[in-house]
Amino acid sequence: MTQLTYYLKHEGMRTETNYGQLNISADEAYGFRPYQLMVSSIAGCSLSVFRKILDKQRVAYEDVIVTANVTRNEEEANRIEKVHLHFVVKGRYLKEDKLHKSLQTSQKHCSMVQSVKNSIEIEETLECIPLSL
Repeated sequence: MTQLTYYLKHEGMRTETNYGQLNISADEAYGFRPYQLMVSSIAGCSLSVFRKILDKQRVAYEDVIVTANVTRNEEEANRIEKVHLHFVVKGRYLKEDKLHKSLQTSQKHCSMVQSVKNSIEIEETLECIPLSL
């Protein structure tokens, strides 16, 4: 079990991590907004697992970028309804069908995606950009 302690501040809250202090606030001027942390957790986990799979399969890529587009419902406390993750993989000798399979596998093994799968729709798309020799 992991325990985190949060301290209330006038502008929001803070917690200490191994990497330093994390400030959370409804006002971006004072820290990360909670929805930004949620989306970052989903995107970061998904990208991390995808990278591990690509590395394990010895896929030669030069860069992987993920963009997150978020759909929120203002009528229900501005809740996150959908996160669309668009992956762009750049490299030589890329096999798009293999990358799609790897992305599907990563979704099954990403703890953050699995944690929200019945409450937030997660859509993942992939684009390959071949680099010339």
